[in-house]
Amino acid sequence: MNAPKDTKVFDKFRLPSRHVTEGPERAPHRSFLYAMGLSETEIHRPLIGVVTSWNETAPCNITLHRQAKAVKEGVDAAGGTPREFTTI
Repeated sequence: MNAPKDTKVFDKFRLPSRHVTEGPERAPHRSFLYAMGLSETEIHRPLIGVVTSWNETAPCNITLHRQAKAVKEGVDAAGGTPREFTTI
């Protein structure tokens, strides 16, 4: 997600992601996010989960990866930080 971002600052006081991203006591949590390649800007934006069940074993699921990618691009364009994960 390399699109240029505005400089909007989010008040994360009411967001669940604040439990991972805000405050000095959460530095170990942030270190994992940095290790996954997130920038400081991305970490301090709202973290939005994108759930998908895509896999390469069934034709009905093969397109779900493209759909998840489109959703992630939309989240990014809206100022959030998308994090994709799978489910069964």
